[in-house]
Amino acid sequence: MAVDELQAIIQRCQILEEADFRGEDFNLFQVAGQKCLEDGYAAQLLEVVQNEKNKVIIKNMGWNLICPLVRCILVYKQEDDNREHCLKILDLLVQLCNAKELFLGLLEQIEQTSGEQVCKTVMLLLQPLQTVLFKLQNKKAYSVGLSLAVIMNQLTPLPVPYTKQQIQEDKLGLCQCCNAVVDFAKPFVNEVVKNMEKSSECNDTELKEELLKFCMKSLKYPLLTAQLDQLEGIEEHPFRRFATEIIDILWDMRELIQLMFSHHKGRSQSWENEEFADIERKNSADSLACLSYLMFVQYFGIDCFPMVFSPSYLLQCNMAHIEVLLKRTEESVLSKGLDLFESTLLRMEDNSLLHQYLEFSDFIAVPQNLVKVMTFCPIEHLRKKSLSILQLFINKFVAEGKYTLFRCLLKTSNHAGVEGYVIKNIKDQIHLALMKVSDNSWFTGHHLISLLDLVLLLPDGAETDLLQNSDRIMASLNLLRYLMIKDSEYDNQTGVWNMLAKIEQNFLKPLHIGLNMSKAHYEAEIKNKKENRRDSNSSNTVCSVTVSGEKMPTMTTEMQLQVLRSALFTFDLIESVLARVEELIEVKIKAV
Repeated sequence: MAVDELQAIIQRCQILEEADFRGEDFNLFQVAGQKCLEDGYAAQLLEVVQNEKNKVIIKNMGWNLICPLVRCILVYKQEDDNREHCLKILDLLVQLCNAKELFLGLLEQIEQTSGEQVCKTVMLLLQPLQTVLFKLQNKKAYSVGLSLAVIMNQLTPLPVPYTKQQIQEDKLGLCQCCNAVVDFAKPFVNEVVKNMEKSSECNDTELKEELLKFCMKSLKYPLLTAQLDQLEGIEEHPFRRFATEIIDILWDMRELIQLMFSHHKGRSQSWENEEFADIERKNSADSLACLSYLMFVQYFGIDCFPMVFSPSYLLQCNMAHIEVLLKRTEESVLSKGLDLFESTLLRMEDNSLLHQYLEFSDFIAVPQNLVKVMTFCPIEHLRKKSLSILQLFINKFVAEGKYTLFRCLLKTSNHAGVEGYVIKNIKDQIHLALMKVSDNSWFTGHHLISLLDLVLLLPDGAETDLLQNSDRIMASLNLLRYLMIKDSEYDNQTGVWNMLAKIEQNFLKPLHIGLNMSKAHYEAEIKNKKENRRDSNSSNTVCSVTVSGEKMPTMTTEMQLQVLRSALFTFDLIESVLARVEELIEVKIKAV
């Protein structure tokens, strides 16, 4: 029945001139052809398409069969004869149909697919689409760019396989598809390269720009979120191969080095809408950050990179990219930022980075972002790594740079643990200065006194939450104890003996008051809990408790008592170190 309908339409159209074809003829041909495919008459439809007498009809109407053809090819099993017939019909349509209409039909089919069918559809239509693009005479660059943009837009929503198992399974076919897309683009890249070889300036700038856009999109997706480390058991890592191809394209088009030093300005379009401009700037920044990671961490294209730049200059160039990556929360992106930061720092010698670099905003923003990773990131190994990188960053600066960085971190971190870590570093630098390891005037005398003003104080005086600030307080007390022991009141190299009155007023006295208030409060809480437990005759009564202004998860009375006793233990520890510091001060003063 379906074949008969198709034959009837064919016979009627055969006697018509090409100009006489009506819209009704197109619709009837599409419906009859689709029915043939759905009813399993692909072989009969193939005969119709192969018939030389139907050449004009197929040229004008054949592109309407793309949608049902693709649908059937994806449904039929690999060994099914009907699938083979459908593939032959598709090849013939590519040869016979009007190139412009077929181009639009193929793109429409890619645009309409979704979910699990995306990669299958794209891979099926890449070869036909490439052939059609070579046939197009007008607006070829635009058509290539549109094709790549549509394909990448369809792939972008798909999750990027990250673990070894996910990459090996490649359930949606993304790994395979990405490499197929880059193979699809290669002939157009070769065309650009040939034109560049003929002339010092590329005449085909439009095509080059479209291919550059594709590379930038590829750097953002899938490469920015992909796992790119070499994995044992995977002979050819699909995303490493894809990254290599993208780098090669950029090098062949003479864009790689230029992009490496563009400091995420890139080539931006002129947008009247500022929102669109912001989106493009962000996308460009992500892409260039990924490119920097590929070059300096994974060493893709490193052989092309000129080895004439100092490590400090490379660090400066990469800080903007590192900042972009550290602002993200995804493990795959955040880890790239940490790896890039570590890699650029390891190229440098300790005590070599001048303090003037801290005048660049990136050199302040990056350690601040690093602190956020250390304190807020839920992934433990990334928190630990960020802490080790912060120390690495500190070590690279000369004394004045360390001094400036410490002041900045103390003022901006807003985290007692980080402040305690910085204070420990200050103590280490003072130790080096006192041991005459280096000529370090920044951690003795009036410079140090200015820094100690930030260290030896309680943020809110006697009302400071001592439990929440215990890390900072303990580090400050340990520093003060070290100064009392190591710096003689006669030498007074650090100047600390001249500021004892200020230390007493701003730090020791308020700390005493705060400790007394805190201990009294927590002892009263423990007493109340014990009385309530006796009244209820049970240690398993469930209720809530508030510590440091924050309501804690529901706990039994016994658990609450453990928390309160732990707080008291912390206060006792602070009090013991405080007593030792005051004892040292008293002994030294009496000796004088």
